[in-house]
Amino acid sequence: QVQLVESGGDLVQAGGSLRLSCTASGTFSRVNTMGWYRQNPGKQRELVATITHTGSQNYGDFVKGRFTISRDNAKSTVYLDMNSLKAEDTGVYYCNLRVGSYAGWGQGTQVTVSS
Repeated sequence: QVQLVESGGDLVQAGGSLRLSCTASGTFSRVNTMGWYRQNPGKQRELVATITHTGSQNYGDFVKGRFTISRDNAKSTVYLDMNSLKAEDTGVYYCNLRVGSYAGWGQGTQVTVSS
């Protein structure tokens, strides 16, 4: 059982920046992939970015180089640095931890980008 707690969601103007954090606790393998997904009402949850234990990164195509994912294994924390935010980035951002077929999810943090 893993607990994932996100923080950092906020209301921000278009073009601004935001940093999301997610800290994992409980029992889980340190050899894992953590990531961020986002969702708006009526839409499917979509991949934002993932990062493996060794730092291999994967990004959704819509990011277009604006977001950077990183992690601090000692703190069991993953970060998402978002730059040049657009209104389309608005949504609930969920932290994810995956080990094989297991997937844990956080409660989400709201990101609202105004224009």
